[in-house]
Amino acid sequence: MKNQVKSVYKQSERFAEITKKAIISGNILRAKKCLALAEHLFITGSAETKNVISNVYVFSVSSFMEMRHCSISHLFPQALKAEYIKQINTSGV
Repeated sequence: MKNQVKSVYKQSERFAEITKKAIISGNILRAKKCLALAEHLFITGSAETKNVISNVYVFSVSSFMEMRHCSISHLFPQALKAEYIKQINTSGV
């Protein structure tokens, strides 16, 4: 029961952690599967789901990759990559 996650925000944070651990361990195939699932949820989900994927998942994974100087261009699927670019442009970086 200790692994039970309550809110969609916490679930998204946990999902981002799983994705980051896959990247750290070099399991790029698993990381791409996670990103593809996030993309699917982003495209087909409710407005709340899209918001959570964008603001929690994409932000967390892309921030992690930036800090580790990883190239995200080949990992992120199209819609998530567009969200990432939108976040970069909004932040003024």
